[in-house]
Order: sequence, then structure tokens, then C-alpha cells
Amino acid sequence: MRKKLIVANWKLNGNWAFNEAMMSELALGLKQVQWHDREIILCPPAIYLQQLNGLLSDTPILLGGQDVSEQFFGAYTGEISGQMLKELGCRYTLVGHSERRVRHQETNELVASKAKTALACGLIPVICVGETREERDSGMMNAVIQQQIQSVINCLKADISDVVFAYEPIWAIGTGLTASVNQAQDAHEFIRGVLKQHEELCAQKVSILYGGSVKAESAQVLLEMPDIDGLLVGGSSLISSEFLAISLSSLNSK
Repeated sequence: MRKKLIVANWKLNGNWAFNEAMMSELALGLKQVQWHDREIILCPPAIYLQQLNGLLSDTPILLGGQDVSEQFFGAYTGEISGQMLKELGCRYTLVGHSERRVRHQETNELVASKAKTALACGLIPVICVGETREERDSGMMNAVIQQQIQSVINCLKADISDVVFAYEPIWAIGTGLTASVNQAQDAHEFIRGVLKQHEELCAQKVSILYGGSVKAESAQVLLEMPDIDGLLVGGSSLISSEFLAISLSSLNSK
């Protein structure tokens, strides 16, 4: 059975007091909840990982990085290595988030290299894929996503079964547009089909998350879709009541 994952991406948000208050509220809301095959992962700015690692001890929440360097060490100013994330308590890390692909021009090859380094450091990479509005409108959606996934397959080979994918419809993030549940499921089914072409067992094992402006009101129905194994949550993860509702909704899904 694939794991159900709820991943919070705080992006460039948070401060010492906010983090402490948020963790207190989440700990209270998740108290005595049995998660079993489900995991909650918090990806804050790296500067707060050490603080949050000390605040999560009595919660079911795991830590993740928002990004990781493709390098292990060296003269790479501003980069954060997989070993550093691991030492700060991370189990996961985002790789190739749409904002990094677009704003920092991260290529498919670089994203794949980062995923490989993350695995070598004992981290599970959550590899983000997705299309822009222009790519969708021009009928290139499937080709773009397949290229993104194929680059990872070519780089990781047999290790591809050890990663997580997250589908981000870039055109539906912060634009006022929304992807329907059926559109989300169709994209996830396509992604699983690409993995199936590589290996049947891989397609069955790899969790695929949905990350298109997720809110509590839509979480339950998204998680009921056969190929949606979890959620990558942005803005809603900064509101404790909203994120709690999203996290707890996973308990009622398949």
C-alpha cells in the first residue's frame, strides 16, 4: 500500500514566534491520532529547521527541506547539502518545485541530479512536476510532464521506486484558476502510466501528491481519487486550523 502524505511547504514564511505557536496548535490538534501508513511532513525555511526539530518531538510530524543542492560539499555559496538537512532532522526534501523551475531556471537534468543526491544522503525526494498554462493550452502538457519524469528515471534508474512525485498545475497556482478534481486525477493517472511504462512495481509503489492550491474544503474529495496519494499544501499550511483539517481529512480517505 502506498503511503498517504500531507506535505506543508511554508515557502518564505515563518518566524521564531510563529513557528512555536503553530507547532503548539498542531501538536494539540493531532494529539493521540494514530497515523500508521500516513505521514505529515513540514518543509519550513531551512534557517528554522533546528528550532522546529526541537518542537516536533511530541507530534507525528516529520521535517523536510524546501530544496537541496546537487552537490555534497564545496565552494557553493548559499547552497544546503543533503547531509546538512539530514543532520537537522529531515527525512524528506522537495526537489524541482515549480517556483524553482520557473524563477531559478532549474532544468529537468538538475532536478534529477538533486533527487539522486538526496537519496544518497538518506533523504526521500518529493519531485515536483507540472505544466504551465501555455504548455497546457498548446497541447504539450503530457509531453512536458513525461520529459520531467523521464529525466528522473534516466538518472535514478532502479532507485526511481524510492522517490515521491508531486503534480503541480503551475497554471492553477496563485492565478485565480483552479484545476478540477477530474483534471487532477487525469494528470496523476498519466504520471502513474509513465512510471508503469518503466516498471509495473514502481507505478504501484510510488506515491503521487497533488499540489494545486489545496484547501480544506477540497482535500477530502481529492484524496478519494484512485491515483492521488496525498497533498502538497502551500498557503493553507500557514493557518493551523486549515492545515489540521487537511491533515485529518486524510484519515477518512482510502
